[in-house]
Amino acid sequence: MDKLIENARAAALVELKDLTRSNGKPFIEHPDNVARIVEDEIGLPGECVAAVYLHEASRTKPDFDFSPYPKDVVKMVEGLNRISTIKPKDTRLEAENYKKLIVQYSTDPRVAVIKLADRLEIMRNLSIFPKSSRDQKLLETLMLYAPLAHQLGLYNINNELNDICFRHSDPVEYRAITNKLKATQKDREKLTEEFIEPLKKKLSDAGISYKLKIRTKSAYSIYKKMQVQKVPFEGVYDVFAIRFIIDCEPDPKLEKDLCWKVYSYVTEEYIPDTKRLRDWLTNPKPNGYESLHITVTNREGACIEVQIRTKRMDAEAENGHAAHWSYKGIQHEQNMDKWLQSVRYTLEHPFEASAEDLPQPPSKEIFVFTPTGELRKLSAGASVLDFAFNIHSGIGCRCTGGKVNGKPVQIREKLKTGDIVEVMTGRNQRPSRDWLNWVVTSKARTKIKQELDADERRAASEGREILERRLKNWKLEFPDELATEFMKQRKYNSVLAMMAAIAHEEIDPNDIKAFIQQKACARHEGAQGAEPSALEQPKSYSAASSDDILVLSAKNVKGMEYKMSKCCNPVFGDDVFGFVTRTEGIKIHRMSCPNAARLIERYPYRIQRVIWQESQSAGAFQCTLSVTAGMEQPVLSGILESITQFKVSVRSFNIKENPRIGTYVIAIRILVPSNSELDKVISQISSLKNVLKVHRV
Repeated sequence: MDKLIENARAAALVELKDLTRSNGKPFIEHPDNVARIVEDEIGLPGECVAAVYLHEASRTKPDFDFSPYPKDVVKMVEGLNRISTIKPKDTRLEAENYKKLIVQYSTDPRVAVIKLADRLEIMRNLSIFPKSSRDQKLLETLMLYAPLAHQLGLYNINNELNDICFRHSDPVEYRAITNKLKATQKDREKLTEEFIEPLKKKLSDAGISYKLKIRTKSAYSIYKKMQVQKVPFEGVYDVFAIRFIIDCEPDPKLEKDLCWKVYSYVTEEYIPDTKRLRDWLTNPKPNGYESLHITVTNREGACIEVQIRTKRMDAEAENGHAAHWSYKGIQHEQNMDKWLQSVRYTLEHPFEASAEDLPQPPSKEIFVFTPTGELRKLSAGASVLDFAFNIHSGIGCRCTGGKVNGKPVQIREKLKTGDIVEVMTGRNQRPSRDWLNWVVTSKARTKIKQELDADERRAASEGREILERRLKNWKLEFPDELATEFMKQRKYNSVLAMMAAIAHEEIDPNDIKAFIQQKACARHEGAQGAEPSALEQPKSYSAASSDDILVLSAKNVKGMEYKMSKCCNPVFGDDVFGFVTRTEGIKIHRMSCPNAARLIERYPYRIQRVIWQESQSAGAFQCTLSVTAGMEQPVLSGILESITQFKVSVRSFNIKENPRIGTYVIAIRILVPSNSELDKVISQISSLKNVLKVHRV
């Protein structure tokens, strides 16, 4: 092992021989110091020490020869080299993401620990760096590396990093707290002796075996408590704490009984503050933490925090599911918790695990960079298309491909942590349904579906226009009830989908024409009954002579022997014909009536030629207009104002809202003197803003 370290250091000396630190000393001083921290203070094995030197020797030399070194050492060096490329832009905003990125680069868990040792050495020598560099390193350490050390259970490193940051960022407050700690140190030592002495005898007499841990908070921890609790130094009760760790069999009942027995001895000897009792024996924390915490006051009035737990509870709290960094509320996830626990185990058993046995870091997320170095977090399995939508929805919709680490790739290319991704776009690019198979992020999927829906709405509008134009040419109507029946027959779940199918030529408008005619024929047969026999057939009206022409007057319509058909509501001036019914005399239909073709074809002997009288009389005819308009309030008043300009009276006004496509469908029943007046009304309404369509029903 010593030979491995010697060879690694020799390689570093060769590569770093011309480099110096900011204080003018040879740069080899830095890896030497880091190696001492790794080996002496943390206790990692020689492979990790060798990795420190090889990292510094190879990070600026891509062609470095790793062949003489073990695979697990090379693996650690590769992780350290990747971490060294991270240049946080704003750790205040992205600290958690950068921390996760460091963990992902640490395919061997010891890499993150070595990186923390590297950062600790830098912070111990922070004064040699320029001020601008110092400020950046302070921010990175406080927001990124110190919390990571805490999560890894490296509490001494965490406290030292925090204290260094505190000393540089607020030197006045730091000196005040450290000076008070120094000034009260002898008092705490004396207090400890006085506190322990009577308890030692009681515990010994009760046959309770225990170990005592005593700790004083760091200056930074005390400062944070002062800020949160808004108290002076003297108001922080747990500056000084004593922990009793009871040695007993791991039996739940026995453990609780012994803890409460120690508690009773402490509270018999000292005055307890019951408001500060924390009983996590009866009700353990959700993460499994078990302990008794109590603050007591001695006869001189000094406050001391006392923690009571068993050896098993302490091991769980320090290294197991309920580790200290978990119950302090540090942000974490279950899979990362498991991995960090393995790192702590590696630290405690440095010679038991090989690189192959160590678990891999969490892989539910990946971290990639924009060409400008901005860090982006994506779900594992994300593609270039996911990245494009993460940048901006508009960029995602126009994405045609990308470049990953400078190499052109397709939009479906999967990304991995550390990739530098550039998005390529095209003006005419539009999302397709295939895109849903290439993305994994919810943002990308949602936006693609929205764009596909918008395309379908545009296609539906085009299909509706095609159908309406054909229906107008055929002089047919396609009411809602028929549209619904046709839609169900063709298994379309919405009118929107059916209209889009017309635009995409999946439905032939001629099929709709045949459907309308078929339904109209069925309705008429049901209403009229069977075709009359030859004996019952009425006189056939022929157009051969003028005597067979029925001349209509608009006067007294109700009292005449003919009626206006309600299926098409003819108006004076319309092109009409008469149909002789069995019981209701002659009914007048418009030539454009939906039933006209069927009646003329099936019952030619009942058809009566009809003309209007030459001059319009004072009669009035009922008809219905259907108006489709945008959902704007002024449009309703505009329609009514347009109607009142003509010789027309409104009989009813019915509005239906369609919020899905943002339109009103307005049915207006009116009385008009003639079709020419009706045409004026339709023309005037059509010219209004927000009116999309007007037709006669």
